[in-house]
Amino acid sequence: MKSLMVQGTSSGAGKTTLVVALCRIFSDAGYNVVPFKSQNMSNYVYRGNGFEISRAQAIQATAARCKITPDLNPILLKPRGNYYSLVYLRGKRFRKMHATEFYNKFVNTKGINLVKGSLKTLTKDHDLIILEGAGSPAEINLQKFDIANMKIAEHTKSPVLLITDIDRGGSFASIVGTLVLLDKKYQKLVKGFVINKFRGDLNILKPGFSKLTQITKKPVFGVIPMTKLDLPEEDSLSGKAKGLSWNKKNVDKIDREIDKLSKLVKKSLNIKAIERLFN
Repeated sequence: MKSLMVQGTSSGAGKTTLVVALCRIFSDAGYNVVPFKSQNMSNYVYRGNGFEISRAQAIQATAARCKITPDLNPILLKPRGNYYSLVYLRGKRFRKMHATEFYNKFVNTKGINLVKGSLKTLTKDHDLIILEGAGSPAEINLQKFDIANMKIAEHTKSPVLLITDIDRGGSFASIVGTLVLLDKKYQKLVKGFVINKFRGDLNILKPGFSKLTQITKKPVFGVIPMTKLDLPEEDSLSGKAKGLSWNKKNVDKIDREIDKLSKLVKKSLNIKAIERLFN
């Protein structure tokens, strides 16, 4: 089973969007692709036949042209405030949990076993899995509880692309800082970087790549320009979730946007070099 993982220097760096694009690009290239995110926090959900997962993974599945199943997102957290979330396991409501209980009693026992079980199921029917991390892998206060980033990359032997949002500023420092805070064994899994949401003259940005490669010994695989996409939002942490009917009209619209996105990313990144990471 081939695999590739996308992690970010922060939340909102563009992990979900890049996974969408890569799912479509490699599906177009003839791979039987499936997306995966072990743990997602969102009130934006896809409701299937008796299950709920994050809507983001359903959109990624649309990009991959694969079946939407609970294994794409085995742990879903619906935030309820005051550090409580409704926990869904493989699409079924489990129970309401406080963050302390979730971290200390759940993630490294039942949680990680559930994630590994879903991964095992997905590997039976697909030849390429594109995994999405959560937040940043360098949250040093939470690393021992993190079953969404490097532990999963290590378990699946996945090369990791690290994406950063340059529109926020500080991307070079975020990349280097993220690597420094990772254990040496995890640093080796990071194979290179993607710069996202760039505005302006690329020639002004390029001199920074040489310095970045000199420091990290890892390449920049490309720069994705800032662009407006009409894809549904990934999560609802800042507001009330808006429903989306999963009907043919909406799915066709999403599919058109995925094609637009994948063409942009294919043009912007060295896809052949990325493909060599897992071949």
